[in-house]
Amino acid sequence: MNAIVALCHFCELHGPRTLFCTEVLHSPLPQGASSGDISGQNEQTEEEEGGIQMSSRIRSHSPAEGASADSSSPGPKKSDMCEASGCRSLAGGHPGYVSHDKETSIKYVSHQHPNHPQLFSIVRQACVRSLSCEVCPGREGPIFFGDEQHGFVFSHTFFIKDSLARGFQRWYSIITIMMDRIYLINSWPFLLGKIRGIIDELQGKALKVFEAEQYGCPQRAQRMNTAFTPFLHQRNGNAARSLTSLTNDENLWACLHTSFAWLLKACGSRLTEKLLEGAPTEDTLVQMEKLADLKEESEGWDGSEEEEKPSSQPDVVEGQELSKCSPETSLMPDCNSWNVAHRRLSVFRSLRHMRQVLGASAFRMLAWHVLMGNQVIWKARDMDLVQSAFDVLRTMLPVGCVQIIPYSDQYEEAYRCNFLGLSPHVQIPSHILSSEFAVLVEVRTATRSSLYPTLFEDEQSLNKYEFVVTSGSPVAADRVGPTILNKIEAALTNQNLSVDVVDQCLVCLKEEWMNKVKVLFKFTKVDSRPKEDTQKLLSILGAAEEDNVKLLKFWMTGLSKTYKSHLMSTVRSPTSSESRN
Repeated sequence: MNAIVALCHFCELHGPRTLFCTEVLHSPLPQGASSGDISGQNEQTEEEEGGIQMSSRIRSHSPAEGASADSSSPGPKKSDMCEASGCRSLAGGHPGYVSHDKETSIKYVSHQHPNHPQLFSIVRQACVRSLSCEVCPGREGPIFFGDEQHGFVFSHTFFIKDSLARGFQRWYSIITIMMDRIYLINSWPFLLGKIRGIIDELQGKALKVFEAEQYGCPQRAQRMNTAFTPFLHQRNGNAARSLTSLTNDENLWACLHTSFAWLLKACGSRLTEKLLEGAPTEDTLVQMEKLADLKEESEGWDGSEEEEKPSSQPDVVEGQELSKCSPETSLMPDCNSWNVAHRRLSVFRSLRHMRQVLGASAFRMLAWHVLMGNQVIWKARDMDLVQSAFDVLRTMLPVGCVQIIPYSDQYEEAYRCNFLGLSPHVQIPSHILSSEFAVLVEVRTATRSSLYPTLFEDEQSLNKYEFVVTSGSPVAADRVGPTILNKIEAALTNQNLSVDVVDQCLVCLKEEWMNKVKVLFKFTKVDSRPKEDTQKLLSILGAAEEDNVKLLKFWMTGLSKTYKSHLMSTVRSPTSSESRN
């Protein structure tokens, strides 16, 4: 992330001052920090935090380089610095800290001020604003400000206890500066949580020092006795204490460097840009709508409503991005006894893997029911196996057509879900077993006679199971079926196509048929054309067969609310249609 994180301090003598800042360098180190390492004097430590490895090392300058750097440095003069290091973090001649990101070859450099004059001006202005005019109510908390010219700033102000300071506390802020306003705003929750953690740690250390000093020499009573002494005289310079003194931590700046470097790395990794070619797909729109609905529901729920929710009603999972297990999944008796590694192997990896395990005819029957919108029921003890089956089968459908109850101890009606996982002892109503609108997959323990030879490890892990696929309306082998099913099978049987290529084929096929769904929806629901015209349209779309028509009608339920409302808002009025005629 191209940003700068800085720790700022409000000095009672000199006003706002930058104490410590960390910046990202994609190019070789600047002149002030590019000198060679001194062997035997520098310590290299491997930091591993959140899966990120960095090599932190202290670099030092030769006397000539240090003098030239100090003479050309854009930082404040020594006369503007407190004698007791209140406005200074690193001692004179200290080279700062450098961390090397091994994954991206990016360097994170920490020092008191940026070496570049323009960056120094930007950080200086952000520091002044964060500790003067841009302050949230109470003078402690987060705030956002900035402009296109000087960058945008996320600032979090806070107080540090100091027994020698006026009011027994000093004012600090941690600021994050970058030029990308949208990126910084989207990173607000992440930055707030991590920076708040750094602040809590600093305040906790300072509080211990403050309480120890107050216990040894209470300053309040001493100040009451010397109330008429001139303020500057009674302070006599001792109040301008460094942050290392306030926290009693000599390694404070090294720790802050590690925290700031990790913050820049993690914040830059959590959000990535994705190139979208054309308008967003229906799956993307549906996912956005479902996430928005989920957020509204979570904000509207309170403790009483949560208690009133019946525990026997399993959660329905809609869409690909909202997949989760119901509370009932923790009630399985054999769940915790499975070996984790074994359970990870006993799952379906892809549609091709499922077709190899179930067999061509059974898989075709199952896929036909999935595409038609019929209820797919899996009965098994292994919840991970059932979940993996649903994760694989749902890739054939648009996100808006997917409603899953991953595991339940009772049968749920088809209007609540089209994917239902059940434990083996659950009784399914007889009319469902004989219905042409449902398919049942029973996972049984395979007998020795039914064990089949395997060629792949994934297949071998499921060799101990026997899969029985039954339905009240079995799909005949000579039945043509929907066009998309035939194309899916052709892609799965083509061994020259990898799994990733097959996945992209599925995406393209779904988009092709969702476009046909959109045309049919506008033609029938919005324009209200007669059936004869609808049949002509289906012939033009290449979807006049019975199975294709059923598929289009089912997929029509997966259209996003955004698309439907857009079409309804653009319906031609009678006056406009007459003027055209």
